[in-house]
Amino acid sequence: MRANKTPKKPPSLISPTGVIKLVTHAMMGAALGLAFGLTLALSNPAVANLLNHGGSQALLVFTLTLVTTFAIGATLTGVVFIIDEDKEC
Repeated sequence: MRANKTPKKPPSLISPTGVIKLVTHAMMGAALGLAFGLTLALSNPAVANLLNHGGSQALLVFTLTLVTTFAIGATLTGVVFIIDEDKEC
């Protein structure tokens, strides 16, 4: 007698919806990083002073660094959420 095996569903990270979810998390992180970086640069006089004396591209590099960091963090968090969501089902 054979045991009834349920077909194993593929991990949702590899599926098109998983990729869309990860891209969504990355975009949310990038938006938060952009908002945080610009708010910090405009509201904190010490950061504004550093950026003023840092050259013409200092604000761009500062903001892009924050955007990239937040986007990577949000994407990794999205991976954890998707894996946890798969385990619950």
